[in-house]
Order: sequence, then structure tokens, then C-alpha cells
Amino acid sequence: MTLTSPTLPETQDPAALVATETPVALGGRRPRRRSKPEEQQDRGIVSVADWRRARIRRPLRVLHGLLLAGLVVLGLGPMLWLAKSAVTPTQDTLRTPLALFPHGIDWANLATAWSTVHIDLYFGNTVIIAAGSWFVQLLVATTGGYALSVLRPKYAWVVEALVLSTLFVPAIVLLVPLYLTVLNPPLLHTSLINTFWAVWLPAGANAFNILLVKRFFDSLPREVFEAARTDGAGTFRLFWSIVLPMSKPILGVVSVFAIIASWKDFLWPLLVLPNPALQPLSVRLPSIQSTTELDVFLAALAISTLIPVVLFLVFQRVFLRSAGLGGAVKG
Repeated sequence: MTLTSPTLPETQDPAALVATETPVALGGRRPRRRSKPEEQQDRGIVSVADWRRARIRRPLRVLHGLLLAGLVVLGLGPMLWLAKSAVTPTQDTLRTPLALFPHGIDWANLATAWSTVHIDLYFGNTVIIAAGSWFVQLLVATTGGYALSVLRPKYAWVVEALVLSTLFVPAIVLLVPLYLTVLNPPLLHTSLINTFWAVWLPAGANAFNILLVKRFFDSLPREVFEAARTDGAGTFRLFWSIVLPMSKPILGVVSVFAIIASWKDFLWPLLVLPNPALQPLSVRLPSIQSTTELDVFLAALAISTLIPVVLFLVFQRVFLRSAGLGGAVKG
């Protein structure tokens, strides 16, 4: 009786079979997987092989450059034209609006807009209104989100449903009831008209910010909260020392939303601040347009536009920095 070795399939290579079975049978290491071709790793409209061809790569680079230049012109063009017109005499702006300083630069427009038109006063009012609205919105959003997400009372779902339902009511519908409330607020029995409180307090009633912060608090690890409670942290200590340091990203987002919304708000400050000495830039600039020279008015617009852009560029890292859990978890 003769022993015969088992036959292999015709399509199976013995060397390949040994290479695939040896790591498992002999306890060796598994062979490394071959990396996918570049065409499979980076898929797009134009493949890597086509991108290497000069007759395809060069036109695409030219197209990308033209697209980038177009976006820069559309985005920065109006602001650059406003900056140029702010230091250009009125006649030059009217006759040749696209010419670059045909009769020189008139820096006096900026000084006149800042002092004579009182842009400094209106800008100060805008900063005060924006700062107060930011603080009130941040206070209401963080405490409301903390109560609904971390404390979680039994009636939390009812409160959340009521807050969510306010998003379906148009803001223009609430304008008259809100104005009557500010005109004769309950318990105070004194009108808030011509006070900054008339702008600050209604700004805090922002359901979107409350739900946004609440959703972020829901994603925070509950183990940290339980450990803090075990160590004896109370409700306020848990909120101030644990939750807020972990929530820097969402605080930055809410801050940006609050400041931008307050800076560009027009209708509500116009209604509750009839005194021109208390009105912000968004209200006063349209009012002084008919009584101000064009070059001075454009200088005022440039100042009111340039300052928030500079402030955002300076503090953008503070607003948008993602701190993760660094404020609460160490080691």
C-alpha cells in the first residue's frame, strides 16, 4: 500500500500556500498587508495618474488660481472699496468710483467721522450693548443647559419641550408683547425704555443657545460628575469648577453667535432706545446718512466695519479654541 500526497488545486501555487499557512501553523508573524494603490487611497474627480500629466495638471492649477482670485475679489472686494472710499474725497468717489486715489488721500474723513459725527459715542454704545447681551445669553444658556442636562429634574423633559416649542414662533410675532413687557415689566413697575436693560434682558431668552449648550453637556462624561459628587462637590462647585472648564468650545461658539447677533441688530434697539445718545451703530448710521457728507459717511461705515473684523481676528483663538477635557481631567 503506497501513500500519496494530497493533490493541490490547479490554480493554487504551493509556494503561496506555504506562505499563507506558515504564520498560523508555525506560530510566525502574519505578513503585512500591502498598502492600497494611490489611486484607491485618494479618489476624486481627477485621479492621481491624470494629475501627474502636465497637460491636465497645468490647466487645473490655473483654474484653481482663478477660482481663488474670484473668491478673494467677491469676499474682500466690497470691504477694500469701502476702505478706499473712506479716505477719498466725495467728488472722486462719485466721478470715478473705481479709480485709486485720483486726487490724493483725505485722512481727515476718519477724524471727522470719529469726532464730529460721534462715531466714538455710538461705537461705545454698541460695545456696551454687545457685552451685556453676551453675558446675559451666556449666563442663561449655561445655567439652563446645566439644569436640563446635568441636574436632570423629573420635569426636565417638559421644560425642554416648552423651550423647543418657542423656536417655532416667529420673532416678529413676539415683538409687540415683548415691547409691552419692557414698557411695564412685572414686579419692577418702572419702564425699561431708554435703558440698556431693555436690550440685555430679552437677549437672554434665546432657546437655540439653551438647547445647543444642553446637547453639548449631554456629551460630557458622567463619570467625571459622579467623581466630583463623591469628593463632596455641590451643585454650584460642580457647575463652576467641572462643567464650565470642560465646555470652552461651546462657550466660544455661543459667544460668537451672541456678539454677532447683537452687533447687527437693528429693529429692537430702534424701538427700545429712542434716545440717540444711547443708540448703537446699527441704528445711528442709517439715521445720519441724509445729513452727512458721502466721504464722511463712508469713513464712518469703514470704522464700524473694520473694528469688529479686527476684534474677531485678534480673539478668534479664544472663541474657537477647543480645550476638550483639559480643564477638568488631569493625568
